[in-house]
Amino acid sequence: MEEYFMIIFRTCFLYVFILIVFRLMGKREVGELSVIDLVVFVLIAEVAAFALDDYENPLFNAILPILILLIIQIVSAYLSLKNKKIRDLVDGEPALLVRDGVILESEMRKQRYNLDDLCQQLRENGIASITEITYAYLEPSGNLSVYKKDEKAFVYPLIIDGDIQERHLMIMHKDVEWLLAELAKNNIKNSSAVFFCIWEDNRLHIQLKES
Repeated sequence: MEEYFMIIFRTCFLYVFILIVFRLMGKREVGELSVIDLVVFVLIAEVAAFALDDYENPLFNAILPILILLIIQIVSAYLSLKNKKIRDLVDGEPALLVRDGVILESEMRKQRYNLDDLCQQLRENGIASITEITYAYLEPSGNLSVYKKDEKAFVYPLIIDGDIQERHLMIMHKDVEWLLAELAKNNIKNSSAVFFCIWEDNRLHIQLKES
């Protein structure tokens, strides 16, 4: 009887404990989990499974690694928030797969993304033909964002947390010198002072960092 009581107690305790840990990690949809999030969740599940399987093992031996994983996840999330390069390294960047109705084969190979995947996600977006598309981006979550030719095309952010997005400028057929000149027109001497900047409606939309 004592054995069954311990199984019930450990199961209920770990359920509540892991629920609290996940709440502390923050709110993200399953499809938007980063690689680190996914690894942490899998490891927590494994630790919990071992704790439930071997009820004679001290419960603290399961709690400690879960707390360590929580700290790892919080620290990585903080670093990703503060540093765009770390965020790109952890989460990745959107990949442009289709531009003006043309499939970018080199980018498809780079992302290990085949035509069957592309056609399936286009059907899921209600797109019958590649020629209808202005841009199609493969998001870090694995979702495909599609913009039709009769819709307003998405434009990449040009500055995020003071970091100039040169790859996005290249897609727009612009360069860093052009962006700096545009910033100068708005009396901004240094891109590091910019929190967020995007080109829309033929002009820059700029938000400076809080002082």
